[in-house]
Amino acid sequence: MIESARSTSRRFDLWKILTSLLTLYLTLSILLSVAFGVPDNPNQGDVPGEPIPTEPQKDPNTPKEKTIDMGNGVIMEFILIPAGEFYMGSPSTEKGRENYEGPVHRVKISRPFYMCKYEVTQQQYYVVAKYKPSRFKQEGRPVENVSWDQADRFCRELSKMNDGSYRLPTEAEWEYACRGGSQDMFYFGDDPTYSQIEQYAWYSENSDSATHPVGEKKPNSFGLYDMHGNVWEWCGDWYAANYYRHSKTVDPHGPYNGKSRVLRGGGWFRSARYCRSACRSSCEPVYIRNNVGFRVVLEVE
Repeated sequence: MIESARSTSRRFDLWKILTSLLTLYLTLSILLSVAFGVPDNPNQGDVPGEPIPTEPQKDPNTPKEKTIDMGNGVIMEFILIPAGEFYMGSPSTEKGRENYEGPVHRVKISRPFYMCKYEVTQQQYYVVAKYKPSRFKQEGRPVENVSWDQADRFCRELSKMNDGSYRLPTEAEWEYACRGGSQDMFYFGDDPTYSQIEQYAWYSENSDSATHPVGEKKPNSFGLYDMHGNVWEWCGDWYAANYYRHSKTVDPHGPYNGKSRVLRGGGWFRSARYCRSACRSSCEPVYIRNNVGFRVVLEVE
């Protein structure tokens, strides 16, 4: 009788343990969904799946380029980035990649947007912010030594000065615009020996330890310059190393909160592998260095 009671007690204890583990699993699933967004892409993987048309969706009624007058003879040029889909991230076979660049996942950019043709220059920054923070002084060079908070404030002030909504790009918008239809290491193709990158980017091997005037290297297929190298560029998203595993497939905006903001594109002081289209980095929003700048997105009305 006593032995039977002990057996029943053990089964009851085992059941309680299993129930507790199931409850813990469900609780963690809910917390992850709240923090990162509910996964809606069950086909995420390391290798791109079905091909995506190389030509993004185009709107014939929207001008392909737009120029705004910032005052004092200063302008800012924008290129239309049409809506479309692409595979975001890098496969494990890509040279120089990091684990937080995957898994490769299909992303849809549902609306077109304008992206600044060049990184924001020191001249443009001064018109809005009224001061010159950069170490490498020259009007045509990209502004640097600006934090995420300062870049975000620049966009908000620019929106007040001009007729339009200006902001930092999302990480997905940035990579989509950088790739320009390419799924290779760089927007100009695969370059595993880094023999061609010098034509497209300022990086540690050719920069002479400084930034350079924007637009001196070859552009991508959209007509955007310096998406590889020169200065790292702030994106609007909070950063999470494992975000791609929970990313939404349509217009993802990153985690709902975090400690650091996303940086993309590589810079003058880092090697060529950091210029890859899928390369990700991050820093706290108050971070200020002479290798970090930004470019602006103008929303299509």
